[in-house]
Amino acid sequence: MASQDKPRRREYKLPVKSDKVERFHPLLDALANRDELNEVIKNRVAKACQYLDAEIPLYPNDFVKTDDLGHTLTDHDALDEEALQALDRVFSVAGRIVAMRSFGKVAFFHIQDASARLQCYAAREDMGEAAYGLFKKLDIGDVVGVTGKLFRTKTGELTLSSSTVRLLTKSMRPLPEKYHGLKDMEIRYRQRYVDLIVTPRTAEIFKIRTRIVSGLRRFLDERGFVEVETPMMQAIPGGASAKPFLTHHNALDLQLYMRIAPELYLKRLLVGGFEKVYEIGRNFRNEGISTRHNPEFTMCEFYWAYARFDDLMDLTEQMYATLAQDVCGTTKITYQGQDIDLTAGTWQRVQFHESLEKIGGVSPGIYTDYEACKAHVLKHGEKVLKGEKLGKLQAKLFDLFVEPKLIQPHFIYGYPTDISPLSRRNEANPDVTDRFELFICGREMGNAFSELNDPVDQRLRFEEQVAEKDAGDDEAHYMDEDYVRALEYGMPPAAGQGIGIDRLVMLLTDSASIREVILFPLLKPESVATE
Repeated sequence: MASQDKPRRREYKLPVKSDKVERFHPLLDALANRDELNEVIKNRVAKACQYLDAEIPLYPNDFVKTDDLGHTLTDHDALDEEALQALDRVFSVAGRIVAMRSFGKVAFFHIQDASARLQCYAAREDMGEAAYGLFKKLDIGDVVGVTGKLFRTKTGELTLSSSTVRLLTKSMRPLPEKYHGLKDMEIRYRQRYVDLIVTPRTAEIFKIRTRIVSGLRRFLDERGFVEVETPMMQAIPGGASAKPFLTHHNALDLQLYMRIAPELYLKRLLVGGFEKVYEIGRNFRNEGISTRHNPEFTMCEFYWAYARFDDLMDLTEQMYATLAQDVCGTTKITYQGQDIDLTAGTWQRVQFHESLEKIGGVSPGIYTDYEACKAHVLKHGEKVLKGEKLGKLQAKLFDLFVEPKLIQPHFIYGYPTDISPLSRRNEANPDVTDRFELFICGREMGNAFSELNDPVDQRLRFEEQVAEKDAGDDEAHYMDEDYVRALEYGMPPAAGQGIGIDRLVMLLTDSASIREVILFPLLKPESVATE
């Protein structure tokens, strides 16, 4: 039987003839199938073939980098030309080529690493004709290793005179054009790796984010809090009012949920004898996406035995002021054109129902009467579920009329018990709880309360939540028998708080969208995304 003919490969017209082209057919075929193949990429493939023809690897891993660009600039930028010559030192640096200007026998190019950008100089006379010829085949985007000595150009710019320039990684795709950059926001988030290369502010935001998280840890550590880790997959999701993500453990044939909060596990640790604990980690809530919401986000939750919710107000003011001073150099910052004063001791504290009247303009005759409150909520386009309690309707009025007006830092305290299933009731008024939420720039930044440690009251609250879930509220709490059992052993009086790290980073980096401060925010699959 005659053997079948192998399928013919596509033929690509490249500006070079080389037997190394075959190596790049998988790349060329894939790009052609996605209509992404263009002349620029063909030219890069041709240059890569020329390197291989010269028996020079495209991706070597034996270059020794001895200096980063940031330290090179910092340590030597103040030296004059005479002092630079007196150094008589060869530097070995590496980075991505981000700019190049060629003048025939000489060229200036800039390389960029994680710390800085440095100008380099290459000359055929210094490098030799063969090496300079290979240098000329480099593209913007290639990662190179450069060795040479520092000098100053006629304009005074610190520059590395290259004795060798070695290709370390061949870039097969072009970077966005220098003067236009990456403007499409969807592409910026989807191709964050490119965004980080070409948008200096993006890299700076995430460096600041790291400083914020480190500063938050340091703040809590210095006050005796112990960092712990609790499960992200839970048999019963709890600690917040949110719809969870469902997953499945195959070996145990067990339905699990991605956690919506670590709260109930952290409070189990208070039962076990820890007095100050915190966790910084991911939470997952199956909700919509907006400029303030991403289904996967980072929270810091901390719990403090023998403390009250008003103790956490004081602590929070100190925390935000400390972080702002460390990151921004001041406690008076600007967010999206609004001046915000984070100075500790200046924050407003307003009772929940008082805020409805004095800030939201909703009269007591409306928010204290169930039918009037319900009618007002419906009038302004909000849904009302069957059996929803007055506290939930009041919360909807708060979201409509109060929250957008809370620009300067405000603690809103005394939330209705109906919407606070884990909070301790206020002893003078059991219809409200010793709970506060922090608002800055018209958005919630944190949630805290004196903890409910009465196991009987907690069981009744859970049962009410289960009834609400059965009535159609998919964000209501589940019954957690083990947590109630833990409380039955005795949890000391305590206060706890959750702070959204992403929104905190937004505030301190003046970022309008949560997607700006999450390296890889959730997006629709590329095939169905709207570009």
